[in-house]
Amino acid sequence: MQYRKFGKLDFEVSVLGFGCMRLPFLDGDDSKINEDEAIKLVRYAIDNGVNYVDTAYPYHKGNSEILVGKALKDGYREKVNLATKCPVWLVKSYDDFDKYLDEQLDKLQTDHIDMYLLHALSRDRWEDLKKLNVFKFLEEAVQSGRVKYVGFSFHDELPVFKEIVNSYDWDFCQIQYNYMDTDYQAGKEGLELAASKGMAVIVMEPLKGGKLAKNPPEEVQSIWNTSKTKRTAADWALRWIWNREEVTLLLSGMGAMDQVVENINIADTSLPNSLTDEELMLIDNVKDKYNELIKVNCTACNYCMPCPFGVNIPRNFALLNESSMYNDVKGYSHAYKNFMSESDRANQCKECGLCETKCPQNLPIRHHLKEVHTVLGCI
Repeated sequence: MQYRKFGKLDFEVSVLGFGCMRLPFLDGDDSKINEDEAIKLVRYAIDNGVNYVDTAYPYHKGNSEILVGKALKDGYREKVNLATKCPVWLVKSYDDFDKYLDEQLDKLQTDHIDMYLLHALSRDRWEDLKKLNVFKFLEEAVQSGRVKYVGFSFHDELPVFKEIVNSYDWDFCQIQYNYMDTDYQAGKEGLELAASKGMAVIVMEPLKGGKLAKNPPEEVQSIWNTSKTKRTAADWALRWIWNREEVTLLLSGMGAMDQVVENINIADTSLPNSLTDEELMLIDNVKDKYNELIKVNCTACNYCMPCPFGVNIPRNFALLNESSMYNDVKGYSHAYKNFMSESDRANQCKECGLCETKCPQNLPIRHHLKEVHTVLGCI
């Protein structure tokens, strides 16, 4: 296992962290964690050098922290840096900060959390937290010994990230980053900014929720096959992240033993600046090929919004595009039907055409919305 210094702090962490959001579960219900199997996975990872375990209040409908507490019994707690996250959307008063932290300590069966994050910060959440005196809470949590180091995870645009980074003396941050998302949310610029300030940078979604690892489209796989060095798609994606010296560690949500074993093996030999120019070009070519599979050239500029009938036009197009790019119509159909409100869906379009008069790309939006519903709504 490779280890890297945790930002400006004087200790090292494994480059691979165990993310406990996608643990094995039973009966198709992710709240029913397969405890025996999940504990086996976590402990195998720790036994093989992983010393960073990440969970959060809502994972597995509130049961992930409980499972992690059980997995870290029998001496395993002392072997790891334990990370969890404050459910900031539930915090309505200053006292709620302590309420949720104490509940999490109890669920995790520990007297302290090593890395405590403000979870999924966005502009609105950040403004609310400042009004609730979040900095005072963080300082008191550290002074009381319940928390060692403080940071945040992030889901918004780059200017918001910059504001948050520059507002406090953070120990670390957690951002989404992979070779398809270099300009998404915090992106490459945010990674470099945080690292320049001495913050440890933890990468989440290194495989884009598994999309960069499972069943690459034939057009993409044919590019991987041209490499003299044969690697899986997951191997290439993880090495690309570890190639950046600014990255402290990446989190992988590992739900099966073969995933744990593969990721540990990749981490054992992944060093900063170890990919050749030829290999980096190969990954760029893969990224370009993925982008060529886009169905609708929507830039999500939002000029078409709001739709007078409530249709979330950019979101519909994003789902259609990603279903094509990542060869997963079934998965994105599920998202379309279950994670979009009915009023947001493409079939609510009344074909008034107002959106098309505003689109800088001159897209035939009404036609493409019909395509969205035909592809994602009818299977």
